[in-house]
Amino acid sequence: MKFRVERDALADAVAWTAKSLPSRPSVPVLAGVLLRVESGLLNVSGFDYEVSSQVNVEVRADADGAALVSGRLLAEITKALPAKPVDIAAVGAHLEMICGSARFTLPTMPVEDYPTLPEMPETAGTVDAATFATAVSQVAVAAGRDETLPMMTGVRVELNGPTLALLATDRYRLAMRELPWHPQDPEVSLNALVPARTLAETAKALGPLGGEVTLALSTGGAGEGMIGLAGGTRRTTSRLLDGANYPPVRSLFPTSHNALAKVSVAALTEVVRRVSLVAERATPVRLSFSEDGPVVRGRVQARDARPGRRGRRGHPRVPLSDHADPGSEVAFGYRPSGGGDTLEGSSCSSVW
Repeated sequence: MKFRVERDALADAVAWTAKSLPSRPSVPVLAGVLLRVESGLLNVSGFDYEVSSQVNVEVRADADGAALVSGRLLAEITKALPAKPVDIAAVGAHLEMICGSARFTLPTMPVEDYPTLPEMPETAGTVDAATFATAVSQVAVAAGRDETLPMMTGVRVELNGPTLALLATDRYRLAMRELPWHPQDPEVSLNALVPARTLAETAKALGPLGGEVTLALSTGGAGEGMIGLAGGTRRTTSRLLDGANYPPVRSLFPTSHNALAKVSVAALTEVVRRVSLVAERATPVRLSFSEDGPVVRGRVQARDARPGRRGRRGHPRVPLSDHADPGSEVAFGYRPSGGGDTLEGSSCSSVW
């Protein structure tokens, strides 16, 4: 294998693939990226039996072939190379890289030991890349991060005719976003639970490419389903989570309200961040609504070391504007970290 490739194209391709590689692989070859050159195209791929990533890059090839090298090491090297064409050649059990005055020799791993990458599932439809990326970023923040509850670490994707819905919850907060898409089957009705981290990273990378993202889906028994996302020359597949007992997120959204307030996202975000500075880690921020306007409160516990003396408590108050239709006085609390993530993910200037 021998070829020449532009430095930026190589660095982007390797970074896209290496981001999904496991930090502690069960076998050494799963920490590698596979470089395969054929017919003037370089295919860079990675796979850990759960998530696969592939990207194609045009190169000037002198000889076809394949090589398997450490993905994270290759990503660090390509990121640090000067802005010049890169010459790469497989020589025996090593991979040689030359870029300007920089020269690297990397050990390779046996290509025959690398697992076969899964094929893309059947195409379900397409969706605007930028809109999809924004929607995923808004919903994925509500997914859980506790790996002992894998079902809560996913985003539920619902495909119903011309509507694609994304839903997530970590049992403390909920998020839902519906957007139009172009299904292959106008009568499609499918649900899938996708790992939130994989979905968020993939959508974030595909969004700036523009155009449309192809969504492919195959369902099966627990742990057998797979989703595929493709945009431009990039594609990712991921195993689905078992979502048979996923909570009915839609039914948890209230259908009526006792109070209604419209506030600036920027103002509320800043206020929540300021109040959370004095709130204990496990203490919720309290948001209250009355005729005097909405108020955000934080509660701080100052411990007194003297025996028999209770700690002092403080209640910082920060008023907000744009209050409307208060109804009766209402108050509720929520974790500042969860609320802050949700507000920062909003693309609107105001929220109700």
